[in-house]
Amino acid sequence: MNLIKLLDTICPDTKSAEDKDRFFSRREAFRQFGDFGKKMALAAVPLAVLNSIPHVAKADTASLIGVLNYALTLEHLEYRYYQLALDSGVIEAADRVIFQKIRDHELAHVRFLQEVIGNVLMGTPVAEPKFDFTAGGNFSPFTSYPTFLALAQAFEDTGVRAYKGQAANVKESDVVLTAALSIHSVEARHASQVRRLRTKKGQDAIKGWITNGSIGSLPAATMAIYAGEENLTHGGVNVSSLTGIDAAAVSEGWDEPLSREQVLGIAGLFLAGSN
Repeated sequence: MNLIKLLDTICPDTKSAEDKDRFFSRREAFRQFGDFGKKMALAAVPLAVLNSIPHVAKADTASLIGVLNYALTLEHLEYRYYQLALDSGVIEAADRVIFQKIRDHELAHVRFLQEVIGNVLMGTPVAEPKFDFTAGGNFSPFTSYPTFLALAQAFEDTGVRAYKGQAANVKESDVVLTAALSIHSVEARHASQVRRLRTKKGQDAIKGWITNGSIGSLPAATMAIYAGEENLTHGGVNVSSLTGIDAAAVSEGWDEPLSREQVLGIAGLFLAGSN
């Protein structure tokens, strides 16, 4: 039932030191995505993984559909962003394989969620919105590679926090919760990869994960994405005070959730007609 394990079974291990450096994440080396189309039909993945949802789901179906359509909107945004970037030619040749793999993951997430919403929960998957990735002319991600990478980091970091923010809303369905947290794990790998790639190219000096609420060299408009990441209190206890561990290190140990309203406010900047 674990989507990340399912994805991993079709991802060959990276072997070279360069690959391990390029794909290193907080947990393990980011593994290159194999020829997805040859190894499985994407449309078959959701039913194979989630065909037991009607038997185990206790949460209100309409609420589940709402949460999953919210997630689907984010996946539409990420998939379209990478597809347009690959089509534009802005991505440096040496890095195209990285973003082809990430694009494939995002497409898998889109199809996964569409299948669950439409054929398992019998709802209506939200249509892909029209996006304006320039945010009204403020960014140029498809002509400037540094800008593309900066926004990719912002989108992936948002996705990580967004999925965690909805965990409590799907907890009554063990299978949906498992799937959502599995996608959360994939998004975390994407975020780590993009952050390290930006550091490697001298565009920033950041780790593969968020420290405190630091936006690094990203524009001020991204502050909402990182707000709250400096939190040190978990279970009612200040972990830094309890353990004596440096506050920055403690902040790195947790991905803080973002609410749906916060995420939609961030994503709304990139919806066509909203600027």
